[in-house]
Amino acid sequence: MRLGPRLCTAALGLGLAAGFATVPATGAQAQMIGVTIAEFNDNFLTLLRNGMSEYAAEHGVELIVEDAQRDIGKQLSQIQNFVASGAQAIIVNAVDTDATVAMTQAAEQAGVPLVYVNYQPINVDTLPDNQAFVASDERESGTLQTQEVCRQLREAGKEDGAEVLVLMGELSSYSSRQRTEDIREVIATPECSFMTITEEQTANWQRAQALDIMTNWLSGGIEYDAVIANNDEMALGAIQAMQSAGVAMDEKVVAGIDATQDGLAAMSAGALDVTVYQDAKGQGQGSIETALKLINGEEVEQKVYIPFELVTPANMDDYAARN
Repeated sequence: MRLGPRLCTAALGLGLAAGFATVPATGAQAQMIGVTIAEFNDNFLTLLRNGMSEYAAEHGVELIVEDAQRDIGKQLSQIQNFVASGAQAIIVNAVDTDATVAMTQAAEQAGVPLVYVNYQPINVDTLPDNQAFVASDERESGTLQTQEVCRQLREAGKEDGAEVLVLMGELSSYSSRQRTEDIREVIATPECSFMTITEEQTANWQRAQALDIMTNWLSGGIEYDAVIANNDEMALGAIQAMQSAGVAMDEKVVAGIDATQDGLAAMSAGALDVTVYQDAKGQGQGSIETALKLINGEEVEQKVYIPFELVTPANMDDYAARN
């Protein structure tokens, strides 16, 4: 779908609330974009912010970046502050996809272009004409991941039956729900039906929580052949628990998503077997580019997808310098 966005030409105010992380532009007439990120203390979202900052600096854009600290109310307040301060566009990495309707309405009522990045809004198919979504298509992520786990388990001679543990991200997140559904759909295919999900639990994208959950599973004596995590951070937590318990990593398949530097380091060490590259910087850059087009009244695709790419030990060197 192509759209002709409305313009927001309000003069920019400087009296923004304390706590903003400002990325200054070089031009006196620079456009200002307000950005609210679900959580600064997240490796992938740090890469996303870096991509935004680099693109903004190259194109003379001033960013005002806020940490929502996983607080829905705080994030909505930040959006309202951006509107009140005269931001020409707003970029949202949502805390909770189900809360995006109110965010959409706040920006729409003010006539300010809004771009969702990374986390899909619940109303993605009914966004107003001056709003868009930039991310990777989550239907690819868990599918690529689980198909490769299936292949590796077959190669290891597990076709008679393989037990799988699943670590999920936040249940309120579209990404987590879709990635987990991808896992189930692949396992339901004839080629991978020898796989069975023994346990699944949310670790909220966090390494420490995944470490605790995996430790409990191991202490309970749960049998498993593979661990499939919705992101690298949780896969790394599981790996840490497994290594502490003396598990032989070459006898288990562990999979994550994001191909972060820590994830690739674990793959190089022989602990992580599968990940899926999600171009965090590409999404960040794409969100700024889309916001600028909306500000300038240009036509844009309302859904902008950055492809996922499968990463294994065979091609991991190609991704080492990409994040």
